[in-house]
Amino acid sequence: MAQQTSPIDDDAERLAELGYKQELARTWSGFSNFAISFSIISILAGCFTTFSQAWNNGGPLAISVGWPLIAAFILVIGFCLAELVSAYPTAGGIYWWAAKLGRPVHGWYTGWLNLIGLIAVTASVDYGCATFLNITIGRFSESWARGDALQQTFLLFAVVLVLHALINIFSHRLISLLQNISVWWHVAGAAAVVLILAFGPEKHQSVGFLFERFDNSGFGAGDSGPLFWLYVLPLGFLLTQYTITGFDACAHVSEETKGAALSAARGLWKSIFYSAIGGWILLLSFLFAATDVDAVNKEGGFVGAIFTSALSPGLATVIFGISTVGQFFCGMSCVTSMSRMMYAFSRDGAVPGWRLWSRVDRNGTPANAIIAGCAVALLLTLPALYAPAGTEVPVAFLAVVSIAVIGLYLAFLIPIWLRLRAGDAFRPGPWTLGRRYRVLCWIAVVEIAVISVYFVLPLGPAGVPGNAEFAWTSLNYAPIAVGVVLAGIALWWRLSARHWFTGPRRTVDDRPADRPAG
Repeated sequence: MAQQTSPIDDDAERLAELGYKQELARTWSGFSNFAISFSIISILAGCFTTFSQAWNNGGPLAISVGWPLIAAFILVIGFCLAELVSAYPTAGGIYWWAAKLGRPVHGWYTGWLNLIGLIAVTASVDYGCATFLNITIGRFSESWARGDALQQTFLLFAVVLVLHALINIFSHRLISLLQNISVWWHVAGAAAVVLILAFGPEKHQSVGFLFERFDNSGFGAGDSGPLFWLYVLPLGFLLTQYTITGFDACAHVSEETKGAALSAARGLWKSIFYSAIGGWILLLSFLFAATDVDAVNKEGGFVGAIFTSALSPGLATVIFGISTVGQFFCGMSCVTSMSRMMYAFSRDGAVPGWRLWSRVDRNGTPANAIIAGCAVALLLTLPALYAPAGTEVPVAFLAVVSIAVIGLYLAFLIPIWLRLRAGDAFRPGPWTLGRRYRVLCWIAVVEIAVISVYFVLPLGPAGVPGNAEFAWTSLNYAPIAVGVVLAGIALWWRLSARHWFTGPRRTVDDRPADRPAG
């Protein structure tokens, strides 16, 4: 994309122009900014934990073709957001852009959708990490492997959440280093998995297998009818849409990043681009190694069945371990991003108890926001203690995944639409789309609208109310959660917030005399 050649504003001075004091410690490099989004996208997390969603809803076709197709749309969304973060590099990010490009009501809805989405991402990633950690432990301990998997996983989930909260609270300077290490773990780890799956199995699938179609959804659509193409297959795209998300972290840590107007914009789109390539290679290695299709189907499409059926026990354990560590890094980054968003939104008075959540400690860390966000993530995932018999992954986990995707992408939709509406009145930063903004923003708006509809739909017949097979444990409660949130924030706005919420609040008294308002 085109880049303007005007000099970059000093970070603190630019932040003052946007109305804020420099309270968070600005210690992150441009690479660290890229690293947090790359870690949150985490191909070692999403490609493993939601593989079954694509396998059961479309099969190899949903992965080999669906991944690059949906990734291309997501990259367009990333370009649109990169232009916005370059113009407005603030910790509030998505919410701040909406409030400034529109009215306070736009910021209100965007902020809450973004916050709920980030909390759901944190919950889903840490639950996925706990799932793989539970499996890894079980491979070393037979007694552990015979235990109640749901209860063990939830206990580990709580432990992982606590560890991530503590790391974020007490190791602020270490976080930046760990983000950098995470990048190399994801690169080297994914490469190791690909090599193991290339040389470990005795045989591999043919190239033709990559284009085969499965329908294990239970809807009885077959693999070629209209219902398959218009309903089942799109549900499989949740794998890509969920894996490549959370890249708005580049914006949320922009107040901690040096040269943020350029480095945050570059970090955002590059994290999507490199994750898309690496994730596709990783997923193709899964498919080539999936020679025992029946074994994978027997475990509900769980990716671990590929490893245990195609590899020796030792090599399978190595892959489980690599993924678990990668997911741990990913969850750590999710907590960082989520807490910065909660801090920024609270700083502007939007969250109940905002004085508490907008407080930073002596190290410049929003410790209270970290604790609150992790506590809500734990509560959101409580339904995962229950699952339909014979399933490896609770439907509640996929529901949290859907909440994360819908919340985040709807939050992206609002400022992108407002930027489109602003047209030439928008003042870009040093990284800009130029005249291409119009077509790219329209593509982003349409894609987000479509996926937001699909991912509130039932994930199987047992999740359809009124169906003879209906079970509450199979219900996709994403529409209930998203609906309650939307209804709640709409009612709150109508009855109260519209009288006092004015959008971003200035925390500086005066902007530099020689600088215009941003």
